[in-house]
Amino acid sequence: MKAGLRLDSVGATHVGRVRTNNEDSYCLSPERCLWLVADGMGGHEKGEWASSAIVQAAEALRLPGTFEAACTAIADMIHASNARIHREAEQRGIQMGSTIVGLHLSGAKFGLFWVGDSRAYVLRAGALHQLTRDHSQVQAMVDRGLIRPEEAVGHPMSHVLARAVGVQPVIEVDAIVDEAQPGDVFLLCSDGLTNRVSNAEIATMLEGYAHQEALDRLICLTLERGAPDNVTAIIVGVHETTQLSLAPAGAMQP
Repeated sequence: MKAGLRLDSVGATHVGRVRTNNEDSYCLSPERCLWLVADGMGGHEKGEWASSAIVQAAEALRLPGTFEAACTAIADMIHASNARIHREAEQRGIQMGSTIVGLHLSGAKFGLFWVGDSRAYVLRAGALHQLTRDHSQVQAMVDRGLIRPEEAVGHPMSHVLARAVGVQPVIEVDAIVDEAQPGDVFLLCSDGLTNRVSNAEIATMLEGYAHQEALDRLICLTLERGAPDNVTAIIVGVHETTQLSLAPAGAMQP
């Protein structure tokens, strides 16, 4: 991270109120400025295996020194994970896959990568911005004007993905590169959160509470509303570093 900026991050996952196993996985790697949420699909050990495969690849990834090269390495890792999951699914004679949303920060730049409907947001100057666009059948219907955006909330086809890691032999990864600013608060999360908590409520939590408390409150709110799905979230804060000026030795009097 460039001089004058520092980061802090917290993450958590919960199985929810209905399911017996957690198909979500996440990577919290502040020392490499890399964070990732993956939401598996396929049921039981299948979705869990798929999301874990992506996180294992992310945790083993050695990021190059430059931002551009690191972004390429992350995209390559997602493509390699897609090939591995798809190959494993074919060998087992089943279908499985996973969403992914990942964030990398370097200097004043951030790179965002996603496949599926796990989301990334940034709270900046009190306004919440959704950075990702769902790869889902419902979002495709909104884009084509078949339904209004407000009708997408709670739509019966909201669980149907248009794109996921491991489902097809080749995957398209969406990416954004932009500038981070002091005061930014990033949120990465699975749809278990966004299906139960509104954007306005997310903004209130991120702006009104310290990161750990905001994370705890977001997950608790999801659980209070039934949490039929697993829920996973990561919060990353960007801050200015306090500059400390020291007087030359001997300049201070006892």
